[in-house]
Amino acid sequence: MPAKSAPAHRWTTLAGLRALSVTAWDRGQLLREALEPTDVYPRRRALKRPSATELRDDYAAAREWAAELFADVGPYSLETVDVGRTTIGSNQLPAVAVFDSVEDEVAFVGKARELRRFRALASSLLALDPLLKAWALKRPLALLELGDAALTAARVALWLRDNPSPGVYVRQLSLPGVHTKFIETHRRTIDEITAVVEPAEGSEQPAGAAPDELLKVAEASVADESLLERPTARTRAARFAERHGFLHQPEQVRFRVLDSSIPLLGDARDITVTASGFESLRLPVSTVIITENLVNFLALPDRPATLAIFGAGYGFSSLRDAAWLQDCEVLYWGDLDTHGFRILDQLRSVHPHVSSVLMDEETLQVHRDAWSVESSPSRAVLSRLKPEEARVYEALQAGSYGDRVRLEQELIGWEWALDRLGVRRR
Repeated sequence: MPAKSAPAHRWTTLAGLRALSVTAWDRGQLLREALEPTDVYPRRRALKRPSATELRDDYAAAREWAAELFADVGPYSLETVDVGRTTIGSNQLPAVAVFDSVEDEVAFVGKARELRRFRALASSLLALDPLLKAWALKRPLALLELGDAALTAARVALWLRDNPSPGVYVRQLSLPGVHTKFIETHRRTIDEITAVVEPAEGSEQPAGAAPDELLKVAEASVADESLLERPTARTRAARFAERHGFLHQPEQVRFRVLDSSIPLLGDARDITVTASGFESLRLPVSTVIITENLVNFLALPDRPATLAIFGAGYGFSSLRDAAWLQDCEVLYWGDLDTHGFRILDQLRSVHPHVSSVLMDEETLQVHRDAWSVESSPSRAVLSRLKPEEARVYEALQAGSYGDRVRLEQELIGWEWALDRLGVRRR
């Protein structure tokens, strides 16, 4: 009966050894070590090798495995152990690969040129300010990928440190290589570097703090740009401007007055104003309908003392300071899916008295033939929904109606919608 083949795939091959070093590179570990050496080198990487039994059962495979490692003239040395002395005879098998320096391991993965580039970039970065070393240690691969753009982003961050709340538009920055498109592309990097060179007010981070600690502020400010739960500036560009004291294009509110008897700007009924302009409105309206669909917004017919607002998704900072809305009945009409309810929940963080409309189970069930699939349902716990709304939201989350069910507001029957909105047909 032939001997059972040894499980050679469980032994560390040359490719397997290189994969360990590649992983260290991909995680930025080798670059960090090159920038701030520790006592990790000489680095010893243990090798999985044949046992005495495996050596006896499939000596040819074991010999082939060992020969590959011994034949390689890579930038490491091999330590061996004696295996099989009492069974098959003494055999020196590779047990540990030893890299004397980080340069040796980088060369092993074929990244010597990248390491030289990284060191040059890091040197230029630290010449701008030694504090920037913390960002380079945290984002070594980003520094290498961004190249000179990282240096430009650092100059922007240092300018922001030296010019807090500049009160100008980003377009007005007079720094070499800096323009609006550059800021738009590298906002996250600028935020991270700014947090390193100028920790947040009240921070107790000591000098020499770990990079992870130094970047907590930046990650907290940019990790979630979804606007959920936060009535702040609507766009990423506006939020960046707010964080750093730049001027930014004012937010705007688009609305239609559905009561033709209310005097406005001549015959104009579809109007867009700044948020501050909307805040100052004094119109004789008692009901406000907010809808997320442009066609629905445009199609809403006449309704006495009523104003319609085009909601356009997450973000209600434009409505936050319109105190006069507190004296109106405010109806929110969003998609009948998890994100529709999440937007409703967010709107109530600004105006708690808002009521939902056409976001009920009856509407959902009547329009089964119009259901579609929600690509990424929300898993958030919402605290501002009314009991019936919460029941539908949780059922959508749980898949009680089907897998990721959604009903887009534009697919709701128009007569059905008008009946529940209480508006008369044209």
